[in-house]
Amino acid sequence: QVQLVESGGGLVQAGGSLRLSCAASGLTFSSGTTAWFRQPPGKERDFVAAFSRRAGSTYYYYADSVKGRFTIARDNAKNTVYLQMSSLKPEDTGVYYCAADSAYLKGRGSEYEYWGQGTQVTVSS
Repeated sequence: QVQLVESGGGLVQAGGSLRLSCAASGLTFSSGTTAWFRQPPGKERDFVAAFSRRAGSTYYYYADSVKGRFTIARDNAKNTVYLQMSSLKPEDTGVYYCAADSAYLKGRGSEYEYWGQGTQVTVSS
C-alpha cells in the first residue's frame, strides 16, 4: 500500500545541479523521518540527508560530505520530498534512495520502514 517513487536522476557534469523527487502514496510526510540515502558503485548504502518532524517542529540534518551543496525539502500539498543537489562531484555518483519511517529522529542508519526503488545519478568529470 505504501509506495515511494524516486525520479529526477540522470547524467550530469561535475559542477552541475540536479533535483531528485520522491513521490509518496499511502503515506504522508507530516510526521516521522524522511531521508535520502545513496549507494556508490561497489559500496554500501550511505546516509545523505533527512528531516524529522513532530508536532510543529522540523529538524534537518546532512552528511558532512554534502553540507552546503545538497538541500532536502518537501511540498506537503504534493506529498513529495526533494533533494536539491548542486556543485556535484564524481564521488556523488550512485543510486539514490528515498526512505521514510514513522519514528521521530530516526537517525543516520538504514533501518527504515519504507524504501523506494532508487534512481541513478551519474556525475562525469
